[in-house]
Formats: sequence, structure tokens, C-alpha cells
Amino acid sequence: MNIVDSSCWLEYFAGSKIGDEVSEVIEDIENLVVPSITIFEVVKKLILELDEDRALFAAAHMKQGKVIDVDSDLAIFAAKLSRENTLAMADSLIYATAKKYNARLYSTDKHFKDLDNVMYYKK
Repeated sequence: MNIVDSSCWLEYFAGSKIGDEVSEVIEDIENLVVPSITIFEVVKKLILELDEDRALFAAAHMKQGKVIDVDSDLAIFAAKLSRENTLAMADSLIYATAKKYNARLYSTDKHFKDLDNVMYYKK
């Protein structure tokens, strides 16, 4: 299973070199887990920088994977991981989802750089 962090989704939608590198992971829908918080982050950024139509198109693409909503158990697990790894709320929810689903996490976010089972891309 794979999780693509918001940073890599944005690279993918921008058509960057990193986006090209993660495209194979993103397009492998059968193995793609999508934390709902990443949909929020990507849509928010695209609405601010582009427009709502493109943001909703991106969300529809993201929703092709297995979308994971935040429930109380995931929130508690994320809180523990946040404390242990000094992660912000969104990052801890994404990382908790990756751990729960034994998924590899793809990111350009330096907060994930040294964590287990993370493929980090330096921008």
C-alpha cells in the first residue's frame, strides 16, 4: 500500500519532475490509500492558487484511491505519533494512516524525512 502526501500530490498536479516520479504510485489506484486530510490540503492550496474547478478535479482524482477518514482511534494514534515525532496535526494524521495501513509514504515534507517507511524527495 502507498500514501502520497499533499506535497507530492501538488507536484503531480503541477507536472514537475517529482510529480513524474510519483505518478506511477498515484496511478496504481489498487494500492493507493488517501488520508482525507490530504484531500483538504490539496483542494485548499489549489483553490487559493488556481481555481475551484481545478481543485475539484484534483479531489475527484484523489478519491479514486481508498479514502481514509479520521475516526477516534486514528486521532488518538496520530496524537501519540505527533508527540513522539514532533509532527503537526495534519502530518501526524497522514503518518498515522500510513502506519495503520502499513503503507509507504511519499513526501517532499522534511518533517517526514527520517521516519520509517518514507520515500522522501528533496525539492
